[in-house]
Amino acid sequence: MSLMDTREILTILPHRYPMLLIDQVVECDFKARVVAIKNLTFNEPFFQGHFPDDPIMPGVLQLEAMAQAGGILLNKTLGQPGKIAYFLAIDKARFRRVVRPGDQIRIEVVFLRARLGMSKVQGKVFVGDELASEADLMFGYGDA
Repeated sequence: MSLMDTREILTILPHRYPMLLIDQVVECDFKARVVAIKNLTFNEPFFQGHFPDDPIMPGVLQLEAMAQAGGILLNKTLGQPGKIAYFLAIDKARFRRVVRPGDQIRIEVVFLRARLGMSKVQGKVFVGDELASEADLMFGYGDA
C-alpha cells in the first residue's frame, strides 16, 4: 500500500519519464523520513547502454533516486509547495552492490538539517535487505 502514488508524486517533483525514478512512496512521517520504491525492469532506458551484456543501474541514477525521494521529503517537511529542491552537493557516496533489471529498490531518506535556505539529508538504496548505495545530499530551493 502506498501513501503516494505516481500521480501525487508528479505534483511535487518536476521530473518526468524517463527521469522520474520514484514509483511510489510507502512510508513518510512528513517530518524526518521517507521510504520510496522503484521497480526496475529491463525496459529502463539506461539498461540498454549500461551495459548491454551485463545491465546494471548506474550509480549516479541511484543518487538521483535518493535526491528525488529527498525532494519529496523536503517539500512535505519544510512546507515548500511550488518550490523545487535543487541538488547542490553529494558527500560520503558509497556503492555497495550492483542493481540489476528485476530488482526493486527501496530508497530511504532521513532529514538531517536545514539552515540558511539549504537542507541536508542522508539517503540509502536497498535491494531487499542489502545496502546498494548511500550518500549525504544537500539541496537549495528555487521556484518551479
